[in-house]
Amino acid sequence: MPEKKVSLPAKLINGGVAGLVGVTCVFPIDLAKTRLQNQQGARVYSGMLDCLTKTVRTEGYFGMYRGAAVNLTLVTPEKAIKLAANDIFRQKLSKDGKLPLWGEILAGCGAGTCQVVVTTPMEMLKIQLQDAGRLAAQRSVSASAPAASPAPSLVASRTAQAGHAAARRASATSITLELLRTRGLRGLYRGTGATLLRDVPFSMIYFPLFAKLNAVGRSEDLHGNPQDRAPFMQSFMAGCAAGSVAAVAVTPLDVIKTRLQTLQKGQGEDSYRGIIDCTRRILNREGPLAFLKGATCRALVIAPLFGIAQGVYFLGIGEKVLGLLG
Repeated sequence: MPEKKVSLPAKLINGGVAGLVGVTCVFPIDLAKTRLQNQQGARVYSGMLDCLTKTVRTEGYFGMYRGAAVNLTLVTPEKAIKLAANDIFRQKLSKDGKLPLWGEILAGCGAGTCQVVVTTPMEMLKIQLQDAGRLAAQRSVSASAPAASPAPSLVASRTAQAGHAAARRASATSITLELLRTRGLRGLYRGTGATLLRDVPFSMIYFPLFAKLNAVGRSEDLHGNPQDRAPFMQSFMAGCAAGSVAAVAVTPLDVIKTRLQTLQKGQGEDSYRGIIDCTRRILNREGPLAFLKGATCRALVIAPLFGIAQGVYFLGIGEKVLGLLG
């Protein structure tokens, strides 16, 4: 019996639906991750919960979803490309329904490379919007720092309100137009090398590990694709576990990518000329532990994100939608 093949439109629908559901669930944690990773000098936030609490207090509940519109718009093609590309590469590299480990790694590498065309501009815009609140909070802290007397509190409050109002005025459209006007298309693709450096290893770890976990407890000598027979909960848990491991493993690369793609820096914060310069400066100024900033947040974001993604993918939502339409 040959391996069951899923049509490309169904793969794209599966990946898109999975991305939309996953991002909606975990976006606030992703915002906390970005803000924590960008902290260099003054510590505005002490951790994930402190970041989310202060964000709600100063920016309101929807402040936790700054940049979500960009993600929700572009995550559909991004996740669709990633999951569909991996599936296509796996089918092409399989022989008699079996895929060796090198084939799994190569398929993951191809998937990570393909998605960068969408991931880089999506991350570029999302990071600017997510980090705007941190910069405003840092300015308000700086304004209130010399307040040894009780009088300046009103000034600090007005400064904070003005900073957060300016942060709210920024939009993905305005940032895109400004980047295109001042830097051209290259501005939207700033940090492409760092994005590849993060996403290719992630996919090389994630997809083979997911495939192994998803096949646990099922007979290997059955014909066909074992992933087609995986129950929903097994696919979900395999996605969560593989996502957590891969996310933590590439966190140092994610820190470098986030720093390189952040356009506006706070007071006393470094700007970087490239991947090597960024790595050297972080190591010298902040120490090796700085490369693990946001690791917990990343695990909490990626685990359910890919758990939901794989669960939806293997439930065959795309096939059902196409069946209803045609």
